[in-house]
Amino acid sequence: MSGKQDKLIDRFSEASGKLLAWLTLVMVLVTFVIVVMRYAFDAGLIWLQETVIWLHAAVFMLGAAYTLKHDEHVRVDVFYRTMSEKKRAWVDLLGVVFFLLPICGFLLLKSWDFAAMSWSIKEASRESGGLPYPLIPLAKSILVAMPIMVGLQGIALLLRSFAALRGKS
Repeated sequence: MSGKQDKLIDRFSEASGKLLAWLTLVMVLVTFVIVVMRYAFDAGLIWLQETVIWLHAAVFMLGAAYTLKHDEHVRVDVFYRTMSEKKRAWVDLLGVVFFLLPICGFLLLKSWDFAAMSWSIKEASRESGGLPYPLIPLAKSILVAMPIMVGLQGIALLLRSFAALRGKS
């Protein structure tokens, strides 16, 4: 079962991570524009400031799957790094089954109604001059996308763990 499925998920996470890297550059440029407008021209645009906040959220939340793919997530590495490949495969398998996938499922269930409500009421920014509809619901949909993307990458890790335990890594 491993092989094609986990590689496909890995390619998706890799592509989304590279796209998010460009979003980081956009965020830096927009922040630069805000600072120049504020201090050079004594002007500001609320929607531009809100854009930076939502870009920041998108980079961190949607980058989680990319981080998991590259094994750069937070982990207590004291024992893991000295373990054999099979023991690490067991830790990864159990971690995905008992922690990662249930947490992703919980986050997906809890965020679904939150994002759906935002779409149904055609939510816009509360601030005068803030982001218009549909940008706020789109941004809140990141809360739905993140557990899906991390869950998919967790499945890829699960498939690789099964392969390692069978000696087919």
